[in-house]
Amino acid sequence: MLHLMLVRHAKSDWGDEGVHDHDRALNTSGWKAAAKLGAHIHEHHLHPKLILCSTALRTRQTLMEIMPYLRCDTRIQLLRDLYNSSEGDYIDAIRAYGGGFDTVLVIGHNTAIQDTALELAGKGNPEYIAQIQSKYPTGTLTAIDFEEHRWSEIERQKGTIVSYYQPRHLQAVSGS
Repeated sequence: MLHLMLVRHAKSDWGDEGVHDHDRALNTSGWKAAAKLGAHIHEHHLHPKLILCSTALRTRQTLMEIMPYLRCDTRIQLLRDLYNSSEGDYIDAIRAYGGGFDTVLVIGHNTAIQDTALELAGKGNPEYIAQIQSKYPTGTLTAIDFEEHRWSEIERQKGTIVSYYQPRHLQAVSGS
């Protein structure tokens, strides 16, 4: 069985309009939300073996706040292809880089991360799917399981959505 986690980067800072989008950093609440996301991943034993992360600053900063909660054997791959991409590109990256890792975390951008979740999840809690269709806020985590044993074999609508956490849920879980 394969486990996929899809995370939209935490909230970014729009204060400096002169900053190129790729170089936009997290804002204060984004840093806090990313750390809570890391704690949530750890508390629920969702330890990824591989992380595919966009090269954009805000995704790397989200990763940086998650890293203290990871096991030391987690492999990290930064991919420029996850910036300004579509769900098809995300699925291709998961298939190409997933290799022998059974648990993969992707940290990316909307709308690609939302579209990827909708494209892959065909089973599971219909309320989660409805929530994803409605909105995929910054810092949101979706977990999707597949019966396949190789990432190259995953197909659209064959995954089972097992969890969907928005930042407000993470704050309630971690007690702040």
